[in-house]
Amino acid sequence: MEFEQLYNKRTELDLTRKEFADWLGLGKEGQKSVKLWEEGKEEIPSKYAQKISNFPLSPPYMFRGKYKFKMIDLFAGIGGIRLPFQKLGGKCVFSSEWDKFAQKTYRINYGETPEGDITQIPSSSIPDHDLLVGGFPCQPFSQAGLKKGFSDTRGTLFFDIQRILVDKRPKAFLLENVKQLKGHNKGNTLKTIIDTLEGKITFSKEELAEMSLTDEAKRALTTKLNYHVEVKVVRAYDYGVPQNRERIYIVGFDKDQAPKGFDFDSEFKWPTPIRKKAKVGDILQDSSKVNEKYTLSEKLWSGHLRRKEGHKEKGNGFGFSLFTKDSDYTSTISARYYKDGSEILIDQTELNKRPRRLTPRECARLQGFPENFIIPVSDMQAYKQFGNSVAVPVIEAIAKKMYKVMNSAYGIGNKTTNKLQ
Repeated sequence: MEFEQLYNKRTELDLTRKEFADWLGLGKEGQKSVKLWEEGKEEIPSKYAQKISNFPLSPPYMFRGKYKFKMIDLFAGIGGIRLPFQKLGGKCVFSSEWDKFAQKTYRINYGETPEGDITQIPSSSIPDHDLLVGGFPCQPFSQAGLKKGFSDTRGTLFFDIQRILVDKRPKAFLLENVKQLKGHNKGNTLKTIIDTLEGKITFSKEELAEMSLTDEAKRALTTKLNYHVEVKVVRAYDYGVPQNRERIYIVGFDKDQAPKGFDFDSEFKWPTPIRKKAKVGDILQDSSKVNEKYTLSEKLWSGHLRRKEGHKEKGNGFGFSLFTKDSDYTSTISARYYKDGSEILIDQTELNKRPRRLTPRECARLQGFPENFIIPVSDMQAYKQFGNSVAVPVIEAIAKKMYKVMNSAYGIGNKTTNKLQ
């Protein structure tokens, strides 16, 4: 491969040298190596030249062919919710994600760059759609001090979902959030969200005046929705993912667009956990071939041991978590994983090494992403992105159940040939 080809491909993909080096699996000097290759000062090793040549310029998950329904992807992250619905024939007509690094991963895999801050996008500019999906941010649900009824949801982006539902009236939606939402403020926060979606709550002018919302969002809160809503906490491990990740899912179907008397209670059933159980080893690469940069430094490992001992003396279980290939599942991976990897460390005793972090590809597998999903960003950004993502197999199981109901209630898809279970 000529150095000009490397430069042209990297710039066409809009990747930095650091991002390209990380994608190639180079070590700490990877960025320097890419620079030397591009300048023609060093020859590109054949194994890397081949990998660069094989890097697809055509996004692997760009929608192609005929669609059965239209969808929008809010708080899209790297498209973990989109993937399963797209497999079922859902064409994404709008996406929104404010993080520029997540936008890059999204663009390279799906062929489109999500719009930015959803609070700044009027619903009138969003295309009509049949399905709305989104994992709306969860930080406010863990903040202390929000203890006054409906104000629990102030500052969240749920209201932007609500205003789009009011204006566009999609036939269905799927929302995802942290498990803690269920018990926040003794359940009142979730109750308020459900009551809003079902049209069981009204707001006074005084209440609306106190909310830090756009005028459009406030107007939307004066309009009642009429969705049938189902809520459930689902564990990723029950769907073949070796991770003890629990998330709350909120499913809704518009009763106004369904045939009169349509029984959503009997038609929609949450998916049954699969029988096959995963092991951590299912997602691991061969540790003897994993780059040394993922093995903890002596200083970091000593710090982990010291902090764990301190927590033990205080009588709590905080500290790092160590897993082997035979472990049933890991802890829940989070966006902070890039800091020290403490929640999921892989034992390397058989190699006489200190534990290591997961690689970005292992994180992708831990969340159920397919092998050809491109990771075009630095390790730090990849850890954040997969830590913030959904477990794709969970969404796939829910999506199939939702699709059946959308087919029955609204005529989406081909009823005679569709046999999804």
